[in-house]
Amino acid sequence: MITVEQAEKLILANAGDYGNEIISFDGSLGRVLAETIKSDRDLPPFNRVSMDGIAIKYEAFANGQRTFTIKATQAAGDTPIDIDTQNECVEIMTGAALPESLDTVVRYEDITIEDEKATVVLNELRKGQNLHLQGADRKKGDIVLTPGRLITPAVLNMLASVGEVEVRVKRKPRVVILSSGNELVEADKTPSPFQIRRSNNYMVRAVLDQLGIDAAMLHLPDEPTVIKQTLQQCLYNFDVLLLSGGISMGKFDYIPEVLNELRVEQIFHKVQQRPGKPFWFGKQAEGPVVFAFPGNPVATFMCVQRYFVPWLNKTLSVDERTSKYAVLDRDLKFEPELKYFLQVQLTSSAEGVLLAMPVEGNGSGDFANLADTDAFMELPLEKKEFKKGEVYKIWQFNIL
Repeated sequence: MITVEQAEKLILANAGDYGNEIISFDGSLGRVLAETIKSDRDLPPFNRVSMDGIAIKYEAFANGQRTFTIKATQAAGDTPIDIDTQNECVEIMTGAALPESLDTVVRYEDITIEDEKATVVLNELRKGQNLHLQGADRKKGDIVLTPGRLITPAVLNMLASVGEVEVRVKRKPRVVILSSGNELVEADKTPSPFQIRRSNNYMVRAVLDQLGIDAAMLHLPDEPTVIKQTLQQCLYNFDVLLLSGGISMGKFDYIPEVLNELRVEQIFHKVQQRPGKPFWFGKQAEGPVVFAFPGNPVATFMCVQRYFVPWLNKTLSVDERTSKYAVLDRDLKFEPELKYFLQVQLTSSAEGVLLAMPVEGNGSGDFANLADTDAFMELPLEKKEFKKGEVYKIWQFNIL
């Protein structure tokens, strides 16, 4: 049995690279950028007006002029309109390009307009106020995005702004989720008194949906021949197999043996942790990786968050995120010599401190309890007593 840290190291050492593909930028949300993006022009590309009002020559105001004749009105996108004399102004809208003969914008709130004349009611102005100057954000040719960036709405906005209508992104692995066990029936079926509805596969697929992975789903009955045939097909058609159940010490836990027959190398089996101790991980030579999680819902969910998500981020070359920590909000004891992934509810104190309140359920099969929590807090196996106020790493799955 290996430690959590050893398991993580072995899993990340088997991160893959599935290449790149070019897609339309407007369908790239949630993908990972695989190229450097440069600005094709200054940003902003002109001296941009940032307030509705009038544009004047500051020198005229400094010399005592307060009333200006409105020469014209200029909207965003219009060709700039220059003045002929300094006693003139241009009524101008937010987003418009500032005419070269003008250098300051006065808000509507700070003027009065009557008979096509605008009077400034302030005694002081700042030259260049209410302007977003050309190139203030980025110069033409500047790098605006680097590989490894997750494409968020803000990143997509930048792609559109610099005209990158086709973008190179990391290709996602092909993933299949496999549940196992004769005790499971579909969610829309009525189980017998001794069966349960299949749910782990939907939970895992929901996690993958959030990560932009469209996964297939299959079910394995407790029949070695069928298991072998199905896994053989999956090893041929997919890059990643995520299994839930069938890997412990039970008489019907055939999966490790079948994977061995299919020449999937076992990299480890069993991790010094709770939940998820029977976790199995392996890889076929020049082929897919296999994550085989315990069938208990909490164990499956924790292992997906703690191991598969970091593997996927490394595989897709996602920029590393800073680890998140929280303050334990209650004393706790945990006797077994295992790393404990404690379910917690997260709150924020008035001082901005992230607090983690333990929510202890009835073991790794208590998925009802899981629905009321926000994160797993990773507690070190070297300790048995954990005190309120101590800080530990968390794996957050619900966003506050």
